[in-house]
Amino acid sequence: MAPRLPRRVPWTSIAELEQLCSWIFTDENDLDAKVMAVQKISAWKTITSLPHAIDATFSLLVVIIEDKMPKQSSFSFSLRQNYAAAIIRLVNGLVDPLQSGAYARSIASISDQLGLPLWLVELRHAATHEDLPSLELLQEGARQSMVWLFQNYWLPAISPYTAPKTSPTLRSLAPVLKEYKRLLKATTRDHSLKSVHQQSITKVVREVERWLGEAKVAADLEWKGGDNDSKENFALEKLSDELLQKGILVPLSKKKRIFPSDTFHPPPNAVDIWSPLILQMHALHPDFCSVLVERMMTLLLSDSVLVDEGTRSATYDACVARWAMWVVESCQTGNPESNMKRETIVSLISALGPKMPSSKAVVMQFLQALCAGEEQYETALTYLSSQDTHSTAWQSDDISVMVKRLEELLSSTVDEVAGVDTTDSISMSVDMPGDVLPPGWTLLDNSRWKPCPLGVHSVA
Repeated sequence: MAPRLPRRVPWTSIAELEQLCSWIFTDENDLDAKVMAVQKISAWKTITSLPHAIDATFSLLVVIIEDKMPKQSSFSFSLRQNYAAAIIRLVNGLVDPLQSGAYARSIASISDQLGLPLWLVELRHAATHEDLPSLELLQEGARQSMVWLFQNYWLPAISPYTAPKTSPTLRSLAPVLKEYKRLLKATTRDHSLKSVHQQSITKVVREVERWLGEAKVAADLEWKGGDNDSKENFALEKLSDELLQKGILVPLSKKKRIFPSDTFHPPPNAVDIWSPLILQMHALHPDFCSVLVERMMTLLLSDSVLVDEGTRSATYDACVARWAMWVVESCQTGNPESNMKRETIVSLISALGPKMPSSKAVVMQFLQALCAGEEQYETALTYLSSQDTHSTAWQSDDISVMVKRLEELLSSTVDEVAGVDTTDSISMSVDMPGDVLPPGWTLLDNSRWKPCPLGVHSVA
């Protein structure tokens, strides 16, 4: 994944950010420090957009200062509205950027994954859709919001190495995928059950989309931000890894890994079950098929294990390669700038190199299937396969050859080199007719050459 570009921030150093944090959180009753903090953030807001956490802190801080100032009026309704608006902005600003995908997730589930107290979500709901909560309840909500912001933003921002590391947790998708597999098995065996299970199948697909949303939240927690494309790619990689686990795309039983003889495709029964989900994910996420093929090639080419050790076998790798072939053929788009087949062939050839190791026989079969019918690809594959595949490993007599060459070099002394007559090597012998030279030029012989400044010829 490409590294993220640096953010533009208004503070000149961490020390300035730490000073602002001390003004806000050191003394709860120091209004003068809080006023300075509000003024500092107001100045920053004129320079550039601020992270949502600082913007939310600013909104809460303004209301807290207003609440602690000497009361000018006995009416508290406007104060309650200001507290409610600050809390609503905090929750919505945290949740809305993560509310992506074809199917919406509940605010409570996203907040729970972010570690935001559930009662703050309920307070936000009450302030938005029900009677405005009491002033005391809103004051406590603002206090806990400030505590959450300090622990989850300010402290990690000031001391990223000493702040407690929160590893994002992502639930396994295996139960959802197994339920999908059970439903599709039933409908492929008996088409009359399709209308019966259609609602359940749609529900499972929505659950997969919600899981992708959770994966994006996990990426946001791990990277503390990042662009949407990076989080989308992270989520799609996690989904691809789940599909490559045992018993999902690749049948668990080796007896069911029976491949068609006329095409380089996975077992037909597996295609009937999983093709609807793959194509729907591709329709919702155009980069899904590319990411899936990349993860399959990573599994086939490297020794890193994306699945359990017990599932790695010749038939497993063969099934993964055939699935990659099916995905390339089925998810090919009409965009000429995005040719998945070409990109896959280039990646495979680059990874294998000119030696085409025999240990990657399945990968070679996959590559040959991709190149079949494409003249330019078949020519390149034939050329690479015909290259000399001699081993570059060290041989027993290599050291002796090197020692012999070193001795020959050392046997040549400096005197012998200095005694070499090099006068002939600098003599110029130009056999060129005089009439060929341009007007004003004269060809000199060796006897007429004299030392002179560069670019100057002395006739005398």
